[in-house]
Amino acid sequence: MWTNTPITKALDLLYPVIQGPFGGGVSSTQLVAAVSNAGGLGSFGANALSPAQITDVVTDIRAKTSRPFAINLWVMTEAEPGLSAATFEKVGGWFAPYYRELGLEAPKPPARFAQDYAAQIEALLEAKPPVASFVFGIPSKDILQACRKRGIFTIGTATTVEEAEALEEAGLDAVVATGLEAGGHRPSFLRSAEDSLTGTLALVPQVADRIKIPVIAAGAIADGRGIVAALALGAQAVQIGTAFLGCAESGAPSVHREMLFQPEARDTQLTRVFSGRLVRAIRNRFMDDMTKHAADLPPYPIQNWFSGSLRKAAIEQGKADFLSLQAGQGAGLLKERTAQALMDKLVRETSAALNAISR
Repeated sequence: MWTNTPITKALDLLYPVIQGPFGGGVSSTQLVAAVSNAGGLGSFGANALSPAQITDVVTDIRAKTSRPFAINLWVMTEAEPGLSAATFEKVGGWFAPYYRELGLEAPKPPARFAQDYAAQIEALLEAKPPVASFVFGIPSKDILQACRKRGIFTIGTATTVEEAEALEEAGLDAVVATGLEAGGHRPSFLRSAEDSLTGTLALVPQVADRIKIPVIAAGAIADGRGIVAALALGAQAVQIGTAFLGCAESGAPSVHREMLFQPEARDTQLTRVFSGRLVRAIRNRFMDDMTKHAADLPPYPIQNWFSGSLRKAAIEQGKADFLSLQAGQGAGLLKERTAQALMDKLVRETSAALNAISR
Protein backbone atom coordinates (compact mmCIF):
# COMPACT_ATOMS: atom_id res chain seq x y z
CA MET A 1 0.00 0.00 0.00
CA TRP A 2 1.51 3.33 -1.09
CA THR A 3 0.32 5.05 2.08
CA ASN A 4 2.41 2.75 4.30
CA THR A 5 6.00 4.01 4.29
CA PRO A 6 8.72 4.64 6.89
CA ILE A 7 7.73 8.32 6.90
CA THR A 8 4.03 7.72 7.51
CA LYS A 9 4.91 5.25 10.28
CA ALA A 10 7.43 7.53 11.97
CA LEU A 11 5.17 10.60 11.86
CA ASP A 12 1.75 8.92 12.17
CA LEU A 13 0.55 10.26 8.84
CA LEU A 14 -2.28 8.89 6.72
CA TYR A 15 -0.47 9.79 3.50
CA PRO A 16 3.22 10.35 2.61
CA VAL A 17 2.54 13.94 1.56
CA ILE A 18 4.40 16.88 3.12
CA GLN A 19 3.44 20.47 2.44
CA GLY A 20 6.54 22.45 1.53
CA PRO A 21 7.37 25.22 4.03
CA PHE A 22 7.16 28.77 2.71
CA GLY A 23 9.46 31.49 3.99
CA GLY A 24 9.09 35.23 3.59
CA GLY A 25 5.75 35.52 5.35
CA VAL A 26 3.64 33.34 3.02
CA SER A 27 3.19 30.39 5.37
CA SER A 28 -0.04 30.26 7.35
CA THR A 29 -1.24 28.27 10.33
CA GLN A 30 -4.51 27.69 8.47
CA LEU A 31 -2.75 25.84 5.65
CA VAL A 32 -0.55 23.84 8.03
CA ALA A 33 -3.59 22.69 10.01
CA ALA A 34 -5.62 21.93 6.88
CA VAL A 35 -2.91 19.69 5.43
CA SER A 36 -2.24 17.94 8.74
CA ASN A 37 -5.96 17.41 9.40
CA ALA A 38 -6.27 15.91 5.91
CA GLY A 39 -3.63 13.28 6.75
CA GLY A 40 -0.46 14.91 5.42
CA LEU A 41 2.22 16.91 7.19
CA GLY A 42 1.67 20.66 7.22
CA SER A 43 4.81 22.82 7.44
CA PHE A 44 5.39 26.44 8.48
CA GLY A 45 8.42 28.36 7.21
CA ALA A 46 9.64 30.34 10.22
CA ASN A 47 12.86 31.87 8.88
CA ALA A 48 11.48 35.42 9.07
CA LEU A 49 9.88 35.02 12.51
CA SER A 50 11.14 36.34 15.82
CA PRO A 51 11.44 33.84 18.71
CA ALA A 52 8.18 35.15 20.20
CA GLN A 53 6.43 34.72 16.86
CA ILE A 54 7.66 31.12 16.58
CA THR A 55 6.14 30.41 20.00
CA ASP A 56 2.85 32.00 18.93
CA VAL A 57 2.75 30.11 15.63
CA VAL A 58 3.27 26.73 17.28
CA THR A 59 0.58 27.54 19.84
CA ASP A 60 -1.83 28.59 17.09
CA ILE A 61 -1.18 25.44 15.03
CA ARG A 62 -1.78 23.26 18.07
CA ALA A 63 -5.11 25.01 18.60
CA LYS A 64 -6.11 24.12 15.02
CA THR A 65 -4.90 20.51 14.80
CA SER A 66 -3.91 17.59 17.00
CA ARG A 67 -2.03 16.02 14.10
CA PRO A 68 1.76 16.23 13.48
CA PHE A 69 3.19 19.34 11.81
CA ALA A 70 6.63 20.81 11.04
CA ILE A 71 8.41 24.09 11.70
CA ASN A 72 11.13 24.98 9.20
CA LEU A 73 14.22 27.13 9.85
CA TRP A 74 17.13 28.29 7.72
CA VAL A 75 20.48 27.26 9.17
CA MET A 76 22.48 30.45 9.76
CA THR A 77 25.91 29.75 11.20
CA GLU A 78 27.78 32.77 9.83
CA ALA A 79 27.64 36.32 11.14
CA GLU A 80 25.38 38.69 9.25
CA PRO A 81 27.39 40.43 6.51
CA GLY A 82 28.26 44.07 7.00
CA LEU A 83 27.06 46.85 4.75
CA SER A 84 28.91 50.10 4.13
CA ALA A 85 27.07 53.39 3.75
CA ALA A 86 28.33 53.61 0.16
CA THR A 87 26.90 50.19 -0.73
CA PHE A 88 23.60 50.96 0.97
CA GLU A 89 23.36 54.16 -1.07
CA LYS A 90 24.25 52.35 -4.30
CA VAL A 91 21.68 49.58 -3.86
CA GLY A 92 19.12 52.11 -2.65
CA GLY A 93 19.65 53.93 -5.92
CA TRP A 94 18.63 50.82 -7.85
CA PHE A 95 15.38 50.71 -5.86
CA ALA A 96 14.63 54.44 -5.98
CA PRO A 97 12.44 54.24 -9.14
CA TYR A 98 10.36 51.48 -7.51
CA TYR A 99 9.90 53.49 -4.32
CA ARG A 100 8.66 56.42 -6.37
CA GLU A 101 6.28 54.28 -8.41
CA LEU A 102 4.80 52.71 -5.29
CA GLY A 103 4.64 56.01 -3.41
CA LEU A 104 7.17 54.96 -0.77
CA GLU A 105 9.93 56.80 1.01
CA ALA A 106 13.38 55.20 0.84
CA PRO A 107 13.87 53.13 4.04
CA LYS A 108 16.73 53.59 6.47
CA PRO A 109 19.10 50.69 7.31
CA PRO A 110 17.70 48.39 10.01
CA ALA A 111 19.53 47.29 13.14
CA ARG A 112 19.52 43.74 11.70
CA PHE A 113 18.66 42.42 8.27
CA ALA A 114 17.53 38.99 9.50
CA GLN A 115 16.43 37.19 12.66
CA ASP A 116 18.84 35.79 15.26
CA TYR A 117 19.18 32.08 14.38
CA ALA A 118 20.35 31.02 17.86
CA ALA A 119 17.34 32.70 19.45
CA GLN A 120 15.03 31.09 16.89
CA ILE A 121 16.45 27.65 17.74
CA GLU A 122 15.92 28.28 21.44
CA ALA A 123 12.27 29.14 20.78
CA LEU A 124 11.85 26.10 18.53
CA LEU A 125 13.22 23.74 21.17
CA GLU A 126 11.02 25.31 23.84
CA ALA A 127 7.91 24.98 21.65
CA LYS A 128 8.68 21.33 20.81
CA PRO A 129 6.89 20.93 17.46
CA PRO A 130 6.57 17.29 16.34
CA VAL A 131 8.90 17.93 13.39
CA ALA A 132 11.69 20.42 12.73
CA SER A 133 12.96 20.78 9.17
CA PHE A 134 16.04 22.68 8.05
CA VAL A 135 17.42 24.18 4.85
CA PHE A 136 20.73 25.78 3.85
CA GLY A 137 22.89 23.57 6.01
CA ILE A 138 23.24 21.12 8.86
CA PRO A 139 22.09 21.99 12.38
CA SER A 140 24.83 21.59 14.97
CA LYS A 141 25.30 18.40 16.95
CA ASP A 142 23.97 20.15 20.06
CA ILE A 143 20.80 21.23 18.28
CA LEU A 144 20.15 17.75 16.92
CA GLN A 145 20.74 16.19 20.32
CA ALA A 146 18.34 18.69 21.89
CA CYS A 147 15.71 17.83 19.27
CA ARG A 148 16.19 14.13 19.90
CA LYS A 149 15.87 14.62 23.65
CA ARG A 150 12.54 16.42 23.12
CA GLY A 151 11.18 13.86 20.67
CA ILE A 152 11.38 16.24 17.70
CA PHE A 153 11.76 14.43 14.36
CA THR A 154 14.36 16.23 12.20
CA ILE A 155 14.43 16.64 8.43
CA GLY A 156 17.32 18.08 6.42
CA THR A 157 17.30 19.28 2.82
CA ALA A 158 19.76 18.30 0.09
CA THR A 159 20.32 19.36 -3.49
CA THR A 160 23.12 16.84 -4.13
CA VAL A 161 24.01 13.29 -3.12
CA GLU A 162 26.95 14.63 -1.09
CA GLU A 163 24.68 16.91 0.90
CA ALA A 164 22.29 14.03 1.61
CA GLU A 165 25.18 11.90 2.86
CA ALA A 166 26.39 14.73 5.09
CA LEU A 167 22.92 15.15 6.59
CA GLU A 168 22.66 11.43 7.31
CA GLU A 169 26.10 11.36 8.89
CA ALA A 170 25.16 14.30 11.11
CA GLY A 171 22.18 12.39 12.48
CA LEU A 172 19.11 13.86 10.76
CA ASP A 173 16.09 11.54 10.74
CA ALA A 174 15.13 12.08 7.07
CA VAL A 175 16.28 14.04 4.02
CA VAL A 176 14.37 16.02 1.40
CA ALA A 177 16.03 15.52 -1.98
CA THR A 178 14.98 18.62 -3.90
CA GLY A 179 15.48 18.89 -7.63
CA LEU A 180 16.19 22.04 -9.60
CA GLU A 181 12.56 22.11 -10.81
CA ALA A 182 11.33 23.10 -7.34
CA GLY A 183 10.01 26.58 -6.63
CA GLY A 184 11.50 28.79 -3.96
CA HIS A 185 15.11 28.89 -2.84
CA ARG A 186 17.74 26.36 -3.83
CA PRO A 187 19.03 25.38 -0.34
CA SER A 188 22.50 24.18 -1.37
CA PHE A 189 25.24 24.31 1.26
CA LEU A 190 28.30 22.30 0.18
CA ARG A 191 28.74 24.01 -3.18
CA SER A 192 27.15 27.05 -4.76
CA ALA A 193 23.53 26.66 -5.79
CA GLU A 194 24.52 27.20 -9.42
CA ASP A 195 26.86 24.20 -9.15
CA SER A 196 24.21 22.00 -7.50
CA LEU A 197 21.48 21.89 -10.13
CA THR A 198 20.36 18.27 -10.43
CA GLY A 199 16.83 17.39 -11.53
CA THR A 200 14.44 15.47 -9.29
CA LEU A 201 14.35 12.44 -11.60
CA ALA A 202 18.14 12.07 -11.39
CA LEU A 203 18.65 13.15 -7.79
CA VAL A 204 16.11 11.06 -5.88
CA PRO A 205 17.24 7.56 -6.94
CA GLN A 206 20.90 8.43 -6.41
CA VAL A 207 20.18 9.71 -2.92
CA ALA A 208 18.00 6.68 -2.17
CA ASP A 209 20.86 4.39 -3.22
CA ARG A 210 23.41 6.13 -0.99
CA ILE A 211 21.66 6.76 2.33
CA LYS A 212 19.67 4.58 4.71
CA ILE A 213 17.39 7.19 6.31
CA PRO A 214 14.07 7.98 4.57
CA VAL A 215 14.15 10.13 1.45
CA ILE A 216 11.49 12.72 0.66
CA ALA A 217 11.27 13.78 -3.00
CA ALA A 218 10.64 17.41 -3.97
CA GLY A 219 10.59 19.36 -7.20
CA ALA A 220 7.71 19.78 -9.71
CA ILE A 221 5.49 17.23 -7.95
CA ALA A 222 1.91 18.49 -8.17
CA ASP A 223 -0.32 15.49 -8.85
CA GLY A 224 -0.70 11.75 -8.29
CA ARG A 225 1.54 10.88 -11.23
CA GLY A 226 4.39 12.77 -9.57
CA ILE A 227 3.82 10.93 -6.30
CA VAL A 228 3.89 7.53 -8.02
CA ALA A 229 7.07 8.48 -9.88
CA ALA A 230 8.77 9.66 -6.67
CA LEU A 231 7.89 6.47 -4.80
CA ALA A 232 9.11 4.38 -7.74
CA LEU A 233 12.42 6.26 -7.62
CA GLY A 234 12.97 5.24 -4.01
CA ALA A 235 11.39 8.08 -2.01
CA GLN A 236 9.29 7.31 1.05
CA ALA A 237 7.29 10.55 0.81
CA VAL A 238 6.93 13.65 -1.33
CA GLN A 239 7.14 17.32 -0.46
CA ILE A 240 4.79 19.52 -2.48
CA GLY A 241 5.18 23.28 -2.40
CA THR A 242 3.73 25.20 -5.34
CA ALA A 243 0.40 23.35 -5.45
CA PHE A 244 -0.21 24.10 -1.77
CA LEU A 245 0.99 27.68 -2.19
CA GLY A 246 -1.87 28.19 -4.63
CA CYS A 247 -4.48 27.11 -2.08
CA ALA A 248 -6.77 29.67 -0.50
CA GLU A 249 -5.45 28.81 2.97
CA SER A 250 -1.85 29.76 2.15
CA GLY A 251 -0.39 33.07 3.27
CA ALA A 252 0.58 34.07 -0.26
CA PRO A 253 -1.09 37.32 -1.37
CA SER A 254 -4.02 36.84 -3.73
CA VAL A 255 -2.09 38.35 -6.63
CA HIS A 256 0.59 35.65 -6.19
CA ARG A 257 -1.90 32.81 -5.80
CA GLU A 258 -3.82 33.89 -8.87
CA MET A 259 -0.64 34.15 -10.94
CA LEU A 260 0.13 30.47 -10.22
CA PHE A 261 -2.92 29.48 -12.28
CA GLN A 262 -2.05 31.68 -15.26
CA PRO A 263 -0.04 30.69 -18.36
CA GLU A 264 2.74 33.04 -17.17
CA ALA A 265 3.47 30.60 -14.33
CA ARG A 266 5.07 28.26 -16.85
CA ASP A 267 7.87 30.80 -17.34
CA THR A 268 9.97 30.42 -14.19
CA GLN A 269 13.63 31.28 -13.83
CA LEU A 270 16.40 30.86 -11.30
CA THR A 271 17.65 34.22 -10.05
CA ARG A 272 19.40 35.89 -7.13
CA VAL A 273 17.83 39.34 -7.63
CA PHE A 274 15.10 38.90 -5.02
CA SER A 275 17.04 37.70 -1.99
CA GLY A 276 20.70 37.39 -2.88
CA ARG A 277 20.24 33.60 -2.91
CA LEU A 278 19.21 31.51 -5.90
CA VAL A 279 15.43 31.20 -6.10
CA ARG A 280 12.99 29.91 -8.73
CA ALA A 281 10.19 32.38 -9.42
CA ILE A 282 7.85 33.46 -12.17
CA ARG A 283 9.55 35.88 -14.52
CA ASN A 284 8.41 39.47 -14.02
CA ARG A 285 9.53 43.05 -14.51
CA PHE A 286 11.58 43.26 -11.31
CA MET A 287 13.53 40.15 -12.31
CA ASP A 288 14.21 41.52 -15.78
CA ASP A 289 15.17 44.98 -14.51
CA MET A 290 17.48 43.85 -11.73
CA THR A 291 19.34 41.24 -13.76
CA LYS A 292 21.69 43.93 -15.03
CA HIS A 293 22.91 44.35 -11.43
CA ALA A 294 23.34 40.60 -10.85
CA ALA A 295 27.13 40.78 -10.55
CA ASP A 296 26.94 43.50 -7.89
CA LEU A 297 24.06 42.27 -5.72
CA PRO A 298 24.64 42.42 -1.95
CA PRO A 299 24.40 39.01 -0.27
CA TYR A 300 21.48 37.53 1.63
CA PRO A 301 19.88 38.84 3.82
CA ILE A 302 20.66 42.39 2.63
CA GLN A 303 19.24 42.05 -0.89
CA ASN A 304 16.27 40.19 0.62
CA TRP A 305 15.59 43.19 2.90
CA PHE A 306 15.74 45.64 0.02
CA SER A 307 13.31 43.67 -2.17
CA GLY A 308 11.11 43.05 0.87
CA SER A 309 10.80 46.80 1.40
CA LEU A 310 8.53 46.87 -1.67
CA ARG A 311 6.33 43.96 -0.64
CA LYS A 312 3.53 45.53 1.42
CA ALA A 313 2.85 48.37 -1.00
CA ALA A 314 3.06 46.06 -4.02
CA ILE A 315 0.51 43.69 -2.47
CA GLU A 316 -1.84 46.54 -1.54
CA GLN A 317 -1.63 47.94 -5.07
CA GLY A 318 -1.90 44.52 -6.73
CA LYS A 319 1.41 44.89 -8.56
CA ALA A 320 2.78 41.41 -9.12
CA ASP A 321 5.78 42.79 -11.02
CA PHE A 322 7.39 43.85 -7.72
CA LEU A 323 6.94 40.53 -5.89
CA SER A 324 9.03 37.38 -5.70
CA LEU A 325 6.44 35.09 -7.29
CA GLN A 326 8.04 31.82 -6.25
CA ALA A 327 6.84 28.81 -8.20
CA GLY A 328 8.12 25.47 -9.40
CA GLN A 329 8.16 24.09 -12.92
CA GLY A 330 5.05 22.03 -12.14
CA ALA A 331 2.86 25.14 -11.81
CA GLY A 332 1.14 24.33 -15.08
CA LEU A 333 -0.42 21.29 -13.38
CA LEU A 334 -2.27 23.29 -10.72
CA LYS A 335 -6.06 23.00 -10.63
CA GLU A 336 -7.32 22.70 -7.05
CA ARG A 337 -7.65 25.84 -4.92
CA THR A 338 -8.19 24.49 -1.40
CA ALA A 339 -5.96 22.23 0.69
CA GLN A 340 -8.66 19.60 1.27
CA ALA A 341 -9.53 19.44 -2.42
CA LEU A 342 -5.85 19.15 -3.32
CA MET A 343 -5.22 16.39 -0.77
CA ASP A 344 -8.31 14.50 -1.99
CA LYS A 345 -7.12 14.79 -5.58
CA LEU A 346 -3.58 13.65 -4.74
CA VAL A 347 -4.86 10.56 -2.92
CA ARG A 348 -7.37 9.74 -5.66
CA GLU A 349 -4.92 10.22 -8.51
CA THR A 350 -2.13 8.27 -6.84
CA SER A 351 -4.34 5.27 -6.21
CA ALA A 352 -5.73 5.45 -9.75
CA ALA A 353 -2.26 5.70 -11.32
CA LEU A 354 -1.01 2.71 -9.33
CA ASN A 355 -4.08 0.68 -10.31
CA ALA A 356 -3.57 1.57 -13.95
CA ILE A 357 0.05 0.41 -13.77
CA SER A 358 -0.90 -2.87 -12.11
CA ARG A 359 -3.45 -3.55 -14.85
